[in-house]
Amino acid sequence: MIRTLLRPDRNTWPALTARANFSDAEIASRVEAILARVKEEGDRALKELTAQIDGVQLDRLEITAEEIAEAKQSLPDTLLSAMEQAAQNIRAFHTAQRSSGIDMQTMPGVRCVQRAVPIRRVGLYVPGGSAPLFSTVLMLAIPAKVAGCPEVVLCTPPGKAGRVAPEVLAAAAICGIDRIFRVGGAQAIAAMGYGTESVPKVDKIFGPGNRYVTKAKQRLSVADVAIDMPAGPSEVMVLADETALPTLVASDLLSQAEHGPDSQAILVCTSEEFARQTDEEVARQLALLPRNAIAEKALANSRIVVLRSREEMIDFANLYAAEHLIISLYDPWEAADKITAAGSIFIGNYSPESAGDYASGTNHTLPTSGWARAFSGVNLDSFTRKITYQELSPEGLESLSGVITAMARAEGLEAHAQAVVLRLEQLKNATR
Repeated sequence: MIRTLLRPDRNTWPALTARANFSDAEIASRVEAILARVKEEGDRALKELTAQIDGVQLDRLEITAEEIAEAKQSLPDTLLSAMEQAAQNIRAFHTAQRSSGIDMQTMPGVRCVQRAVPIRRVGLYVPGGSAPLFSTVLMLAIPAKVAGCPEVVLCTPPGKAGRVAPEVLAAAAICGIDRIFRVGGAQAIAAMGYGTESVPKVDKIFGPGNRYVTKAKQRLSVADVAIDMPAGPSEVMVLADETALPTLVASDLLSQAEHGPDSQAILVCTSEEFARQTDEEVARQLALLPRNAIAEKALANSRIVVLRSREEMIDFANLYAAEHLIISLYDPWEAADKITAAGSIFIGNYSPESAGDYASGTNHTLPTSGWARAFSGVNLDSFTRKITYQELSPEGLESLSGVITAMARAEGLEAHAQAVVLRLEQLKNATR
């Protein structure tokens, strides 16, 4: 079912940790055309592109307060209660990330301060498609609100009837987001990046999406707007030993595979028998899934890797740098302490990836495609800027003057040195 590799040499690991390689030349060309149209034509382009791509004719882009209220009322209480509990956990974890800042003297008379300032206007993108990801609303909107961002804009694609999934609107209402636009794809990213008559230009764009959305974000991040992180198809890696259960590991692999055909699921273990049992369990569970056709395509990009030791498993995991890493090993925290590259880590047999996807409190917007070696997942800091301040007293300036002037003159920047020298002369004259 899933391709299995037995004890591969380390020199083959880079190829085994590679993601599915899809040519995006055509996508890049189409995204460029979409960006140009939206920049030039604004709302008219958004409506025409929505008609062409989504097959939906729109009279109004922004969703009304009445539509949001109706959507929330239409959902069962059990789902609303689940959303509220998830929101409470996400809010608690992100509130705990607040920092009081830094205010210190690096030497007498030299005060240095750092304060977090919320980004003025942020744009959130929530995918629609075959499975509207309303949980992403909670993951993005709650930290934006906790950070204190004054304006939060949300874009999400409409369904065939021109309506947005009620679950998405209800989640937005729970988070206190009321500026929602029914536009998706690269055109939504363009709208938030450039601004149109209806959609305001934002300072930073957050959220996952397909390859068109990802390409649009990357393209606009060059000169027009900040983005949360580079991202690609979703992925999971499971590290498992004899303490793991094949049934549970298979469920973890499939929970990732059902995201989309370009998702990737990797099992790393040391036992051929465990690999075989898990592969059989994947086949059994796959047949029962409503989205088995999608999951089956993802499994074609997936693999089981049988290595020689726990140490090799950890090294392989650090090379892969998974978006989601599940550690189903004996003494899992000991292994977790050795992981240096992962988006989010799930410890033990009873911590499924779906807990983090929905409700444990951590954020599910995470770096993919190996970017976890350099990027963090979305957190409270993602919605703030850190501004530094410095204040020197006369005594502080005098104490530091020799250091500044020596370094400035060594770099050939005499004006930098004179900015200090002139102040010292002014202070000397003032005391006469």
